[in-house]
Order: sequence, then C-alpha cells, then structure tokens
Amino acid sequence: MVQDILYQRLFHSILLLISNLKYIMNKRYIMKMQIKIAGLLLILSTFASCDYLDVDQYFDDTLTLDSAFTKRTYVEGFLSNAFEVMYVDVSDICSGGRDGSYTGGYALYASDDLLKMDDYTKRYQNGEYSATETLLEDKWKRVFEPVRKASTFIKYVDKCTEMTLAERSDLKAQARFLRAYAYWVLLRQYGPIPLIPEDGFDISMSYSELSVQRSTFDECVDNIANDFLLAAQNLPLTRTANNIGRPTKGAALAARARLFLYAASPLYNGNTDMFELKNSDGVQLISKDYDESKWAKAAAAALDVINLKQYNLLTIDSTSSTVKPPYNSKYSDKNFPEGWANIDPFESYRQVFNGAVSVSKNPEIIFTRPNDKDYGISDLVRLLMPHSLEGTNAIAVTLKQVNAYSMKDGRTIDEAKSTGDYVEDGFTTTATSHDFLPRGVSLQYANREPRFYASIAYPGSIWECLSAQETTNQNKQIFYYKDQADGKKFGTEGNYPVTGIGMKKYYNPEDALTTGGYIVEKFEPAIRYADVLLWYAEAVNELTQTYKETLYNGEEVEIKRDVNEMRKGIKPVRMRAGLPDFADNVYQDQAAFRTALKHERQIELFAESKRYYDLRRWKDAKVEENIPIYGYNVEMNQTNSQKQSFYRSTLVSTYPKIFIAPSMYLWPIPQYELVRNKKLTQNPGW
Repeated sequence: MVQDILYQRLFHSILLLISNLKYIMNKRYIMKMQIKIAGLLLILSTFASCDYLDVDQYFDDTLTLDSAFTKRTYVEGFLSNAFEVMYVDVSDICSGGRDGSYTGGYALYASDDLLKMDDYTKRYQNGEYSATETLLEDKWKRVFEPVRKASTFIKYVDKCTEMTLAERSDLKAQARFLRAYAYWVLLRQYGPIPLIPEDGFDISMSYSELSVQRSTFDECVDNIANDFLLAAQNLPLTRTANNIGRPTKGAALAARARLFLYAASPLYNGNTDMFELKNSDGVQLISKDYDESKWAKAAAAALDVINLKQYNLLTIDSTSSTVKPPYNSKYSDKNFPEGWANIDPFESYRQVFNGAVSVSKNPEIIFTRPNDKDYGISDLVRLLMPHSLEGTNAIAVTLKQVNAYSMKDGRTIDEAKSTGDYVEDGFTTTATSHDFLPRGVSLQYANREPRFYASIAYPGSIWECLSAQETTNQNKQIFYYKDQADGKKFGTEGNYPVTGIGMKKYYNPEDALTTGGYIVEKFEPAIRYADVLLWYAEAVNELTQTYKETLYNGEEVEIKRDVNEMRKGIKPVRMRAGLPDFADNVYQDQAAFRTALKHERQIELFAESKRYYDLRRWKDAKVEENIPIYGYNVEMNQTNSQKQSFYRSTLVSTYPKIFIAPSMYLWPIPQYELVRNKKLTQNPGW
C-alpha cells in the first residue's frame, strides 16, 4: 500500500535525522533539523489518522512534500482539506461556529434588516466586540489557514505525475481561487492585511524575523485580483453536479469584479477618515485620494462576467395561477427581459433560493458551497420556521426592511399612502380579497411587490409544510400575537420573532419539521448573477469621464456613464420582480440613481449578508446602522381591543444598535496576533 510505504520512509527519515544531529555543530542547522523532525512527526501522525496530508503552520519540508505530492490520493486530499474552510469559516449565510452553536455569519443578523434572537446577535448589534473579544467570528486565525495551504499546494502540485497537465492546471487554479477568496474575506472584514510570500517563509528564521506588516489596500487588491485572473485562465466554465462547490471561470471573474467594486467604494477610495491607518513604518494603508478610474475597472470586470453569456436570471414561466403585476403598457405585453408577460415574478424570485430548482440547473448561481452537514441553508430554514411547527422561530425581520418593499406598481408605501392605496389599519375579510393574502391579515401587506411575499413571513401568512404527515400541520396560518403558540409568552424568550415579523426567504412549501416532514435540499447563493448586474449598474453610474479598459478576452472597450449600460444592469432585475423600470430622470441624475440602486440592493439581496457590508463600503453605516430597530408591539394579543395595536411601530429595546465611526467600519485585529507580530498595526479606534 502506498500509504504504508510512505509511512515507512517517513519513519526512516526521522531516524536518519536523529542520528545525524550529533555530528552537526552549526546551531542554525541544528534548529532547522529539529524543526524538520517535528514536521515529520506531525505528518507521520496525520497519515496514521486520516487520508489527508496536513502540515504545521509555515512548515516547509521539501523532501517530505516532494514525496507526498507525487501521489494523486494525497494531492486531492490536501486540496479537499484546504477547501473545508470555504464551507465553514468563509460562508456568508450559513456557517457553524467552532463551538457548534452558531448558524450564519455575524453579517447576516447584525445589520438593519434581520435579527436572530440570541445573546451573540445582541452583542454584535451593540458593538460588544474588541481586539480581545472576538465573539464567534475570529476569522483572522482560521482564514489564513487556507491561504497557507493553497500556497503550499500551488508550489508542489506539479510534482504529481500521476495527474495529467490539464488536471494539475485545474487543481492549481482552484487553489489560487481559494487563496484569493480567503484573502478577500479577510480584506473585507479587517481592511489591509499582510500578504504571505508566495514561497512561504524560511523556517529557520525566528518569529520576529517572520513578522510581516500589512500591505496597502491597493497592494492587497492587486495581489488578490491577479490570483483570481490566473485562476480564471485555467478553470472550466461549468462543473459537474458532484463538484458543484468548486470554482469555475465565471466564479473567479465574478469574485474579481466584486473585489474591484469594493476597492472603488467610498470606504476604500479617497477615505480621509482612515488617515490614522498606517503601517509600522508610517505608510498610509488606505489612500486618501479619490480615483474615479477604479469604478471603470469594476465595471469592466463585471462586464467580463456578463460577456461570458454563461449566466441568466432565473425565470419561471407564467401559468394560469400566476399573479400578474398591474397592467403597464411598456412591460405587461412584452416577454422577459423587456417585460414580464411570459414569467411568474413571484415564483421566479422565490425559486432562486428555496431548492425548487437544483443548483446545477439554476442559471443564476455563479458560485455556491455544498451544504455543510450541520450548518447549511437547511439549518437556517429550521431557525426561521414557526415554533408551533417545531421550528426555532428565532429570526425576525425589522420593520425598516418590511417598509422598504414597494407596492406592486413600483411606488413606495409613502407615495401610495398619499393616494390612499396603502393603509395601515384594517384586515382582509376573505382569502380572495387581495392577491397572496389569506383572511384576517393586516391590509398594510396588500398590493406589495412579489419579492415581499417571497421573503417576509408577515403575521397571518400561510406555512404550507406539504411534506408533513398530519394534515393539521399543513397550510397553517401563523400569527405572532402575544400568548399565541408563535408569539411572545412567559418564559419563551427567543421562541418568537422579537419584531413580530418572520422570514420566508429560503423556505420551500414542501419544507416541514413535524412527523414525516423533510427540508428540501438548498444551496447558498454566494455569488449570483443578479448581484453582478447590480455591480455593473452601480459602477457605471459613478463615472464622469470615459476610460479605456481591457477585458478578460483581450478586447479593449470604452467605459463611461451610459444610461443604456446602466439599464442593462438594473432593468432585468426589475423586470424579473414584475416592477417597472426607473424613469429617465432617475437614470439621468447620478445621485438619484445611486439612491435607487442602493434601495434595489436592499430588496433584491435581502438576507444574503450583503447589506452589512454594503452599508460599510458606502460609508452609510454611520447613519443607517444608528437608527434604532423597530418592529410591532408584541405585547398585544389577538383580542379585538388589542389586535390593531399589535401593528403599531414599536422600539425593540432589547436589541440596541450602535455604530461608531470610524472604528466599526473595520474589525479589530485580534490582540494575540498583535503580540505575536510586532509589525502589525491596529485598525483605527481599537
């Protein structure tokens, strides 16, 4: 057996090194040999316990790695091991904390759209973290691990002659993607980071000599972007269903486009508030000078993804039961993407997320992650399902998010209120009086856009739970009034939505947790095409000059603020949602379009962990994240005297919010790392 042979060779290597130590007088060499022995022992134990090759931090034993990387089994196992972090620590929507108690990254619940009823969310919302208290999101230590492993893999994979050149090129490209993606996660959370040298460190150096200072933000972006670009050159356009979580050419190009968009955004582009962020040698890490051309680079990178013609927005054909948007002479009679005549806007949006369409057949998904066995989207569904249906009932939507959804004709609720088309008082009297709404539901939910009904579990919404064995657990209407099964009751803290509003995004009508029920398999929409289209529209809008950019395919193009190009980005998203395009005057006004774009992202990308980072990169967090959280008055019951009062806007005092600028734009670097690496500098305010 190959493993046994390598085991024996490692053992003999250790004996040889031990016997030779006494003849070696050079102290520096002795230290190298001792470290080599330690590394060999570590690898020996690894082979004895599992099929993966693992190495200690910064360990570089040329002889051992040379041997191990000649075998296909170890090469594939090493990369699989490196990718593990992608499914746990890098996931934006669903990830398990290392203590096994946390589902979803902090960003999913710590913004102004969602709440998770637990102590950790309270502490995130209130800024109760520091350089010494990282809560459950100490990504610094964990996410640098795949960076190191990917670098080791890139260096040694070509020694595996059991693989073809094409196979090695693909795997090396995957490793580059992994390294770049891990760096990106660190950059987004901490700002400028140290970049580990391509070939690793000289193991004979002391830790103080190994210390690496932070690179500038622009240096980090250039390094990461280059890895994504090199990865794209050798990654395939598609993956088989068995390898759906591995990156493709489109994933690498899309991740690169997102990176450039962040680099162009106000937090990192001409941000004078970060003047204190410097290296140990005094170098400014974030430029205080604004560079508009960064938006052009971001637009060109998004165009690279669009030009692949590999992706489309998911649409579901209309049927006789489709709820059609109000008639619009511009769009109602035209097929998608010029209108919505042939699609079902509600199902088209809902089925992007709820598993009704498998990931391999969903043209919108650019990059996803396989479901973690314990902390995938399915576990998120358990968290949001009602307590009376054996769910956790632990996720609440803020009233701010609910009120952000437009009416079905595209008007805001304030605009509709002025004409009497939006009312806050009163309830539906029949199940057919208003589209989507059953009997006994507040009229404020009437005539809202399709994405509202696909995303929000408003009080009185129906949970189908069609896979449930008992019919009494099917098509159940759920309210959140006090003293009801899913409302506030004595001793049930955390078992009801604290705002009185639940979430339905990711829920499938088949999903059930009661006897006989099951959860339809789902996937995380880590990068989807709608996001790319919105990136493109956003970047183009910010331009005042014309720029020449070279696309991925070598084509040179002019990038400028062009209304038709902006429409190319945002109009399909609006059409899929059954909403009219923005008026010409919105497109012509840069500030007005910026506001409209931000609002569109808030709705389209709800509960995808985008809002947390959007508000920060736009530098809007100091305003938006300091607005207190409001919901309904969950102290009110369903009696006639209290029922209407339940829907009055009420401060959620148990979940205070605070955002302190500039410190909370970036997370603090852990104190233990500052102690270990004397060249690191802390982020402002920490």
